Amino acid sequence: MGNNIVIAIDGYSSCGKSTLAKALAKNLHFIYIDSGAMYRAVTLYFLRNDIDLKDHEQIIAALHNIHLNFHSRDYQTHISLNDEEVSDEIRQMPVSENVSTVAALHDVRIEMVKQQQRMGRSKNIVMDGRDIGTIVFPHAQVKLFMTADPLVRAKRRFMELSPKNPDITLEQVFDNLAHRDYQDTTREESPLIRAHDAIILDNTNLTPAEQLAFAIGKVKPFLK
Repeated sequence: MGNNIVIAIDGYSSCGKSTLAKALAKNLHFIYIDSGAMYRAVTLYFLRNDIDLKDHEQIIAALHNIHLNFHSRDYQTHISLNDEEVSDEIRQMPVSENVSTVAALHDVRIEMVKQQQRMGRSKNIVMDGRDIGTIVFPHAQVKLFMTADPLVRAKRRFMELSPKNPDITLEQVFDNLAHRDYQDTTREESPLIRAHDAIILDNTNLTPAEQLAFAIGKVKPFLK
């Protein structure tokens, strides 16, 4: 990895991984890479193009046609899929309901891990996801594993989704998260597990400012 610093943040859905990762990157002037957004963008492409998830050749061909880029605007990280801004669309329920299935595909993970590792070779980065500290950057200097009470997570996600999805219920969101937790932790390909050297951050009762302070405390020893 050279002299650059990699901060790997893993954990369950709706634990605030990206909120913390963005705040850390901004505070430390690191590059923030949202690995979940990458899988969501692939899922969006697959949905739009009716890709058969059991057809290996179709998946490989689709992956060759997917070009992802991150860019910053107004201190926010945006993702483009083949030069189209898709940051909002990838957060809608059709993508949320399919992303765990797509992310579990071997070919998809191989391609995304390659892209993620390339991004981390030359820059100081913060990356969040499910397998960053275990598979993508096993030698990351700082690894955090985030968790929180499932109902608290569902309420946070519901508050986030409801303004754009007025018909959604808390029960639907809770069920979606429970299903994703099961898929993420039981899949064969890079399951969600805590790296042996990852620091647990349970933010059930923490404010964003408190968890940022906690994380900065863990990173400080590595800053010159």
